Amino acid sequence: MKHNLQFDFIVDKEKNTLTIRREFLADRQLVWNCYTQSELLDQWFAPKPLTTKTKAMNFSEGGHWHYAMIEPNGTTYWNWIAYQKIKPIDYYTAWDAFTNEAGEINTNLPSAEWLVNFTDKAENTLVETIVTYKSLADLETIIQMGMEQGMAATLEKLDDLLTTLKS
Repeated sequence: MKHNLQFDFIVDKEKNTLTIRREFLADRQLVWNCYTQSELLDQWFAPKPLTTKTKAMNFSEGGHWHYAMIEPNGTTYWNWIAYQKIKPIDYYTAWDAFTNEAGEINTNLPSAEWLVNFTDKAENTLVETIVTYKSLADLETIIQMGMEQGMAATLEKLDDLLTTLKS
């Protein structure tokens, strides 16, 4: 990780939550844009070497983002994020699930509630994401799927994008 930026990945098995705190070398508006605009999300929202492709996005309360993470060999993982509450550049809440290309929810894989907070940390931005699962089994499934490593790699791609956008 560059510049010793804060990265915390905290598992709370009593509350079935993951708390991910990550600092970025950019102002809050730019980081917010990267989290809420499909043309920017498509450039970073998957761990290397995967890429992201948006099928549909409406970033508004009641809207959703339907997207795929794609492996270099073409294997595709579809996801759905349903936006609930949005307070621009401060936070949003959402519900997240695995789907197929048609947007049908895969009930065999965990879904979760997300709270994504954006705060200033000196001249940087701190994003705190709290992901709440329905059960300990769901939380453990996501951890076994490599969530910590995947998030770390994904957020490093955001670092690279922010550097490009600022220059």
